[in-house]
Amino acid sequence: MGDRKTDRDEAADSLPEDHRLSPNGATLPVEDDEDAVGAALEEAAFSLFDDYRDAFDDFDAEGIADCFAYPAVIWQFGKGNVFQDDEELLENIEKLLAALGKEGVVNSTYEVVSGHLEGDAGLVTLAWSQNDADGEPLLEFVCHYHLIYSGTDWSIAMIVNEP
Repeated sequence: MGDRKTDRDEAADSLPEDHRLSPNGATLPVEDDEDAVGAALEEAAFSLFDDYRDAFDDFDAEGIADCFAYPAVIWQFGKGNVFQDDEELLENIEKLLAALGKEGVVNSTYEVVSGHLEGDAGLVTLAWSQNDADGEPLLEFVCHYHLIYSGTDWSIAMIVNEP
């Protein structure tokens, strides 16, 4: 019984040597250098976070909202909030940007704590610092991002903010 091949095994055996079968059955090219594959995925996903940070730095509520897939969920202070569209999220973002402005935040930086991208989904944890004009951190926090790939771009589907 252990020698019996499944349809998936037979499909994998029929692939060219430079392809592999993904968990969802799609064929993916195999790179000689796995680091190159990871780097390409990271570049695509992390350009999202650069756009997200830049929108915060510009106090651009619409730019921030453009980084999300809808419906989007944000968990904060033990409560989940669902935003059906960018209009609902914009109200929340505008309040947040007003509060950051009052605190004196002028820019944000992030460091990648961890990340995993697989297929059309990803989970990335970032440590953020929001700084004043002198570069001194005013707020430091960690967020966990659940990402979704639409076929052309990565978007934020859910954020879990650590308390």
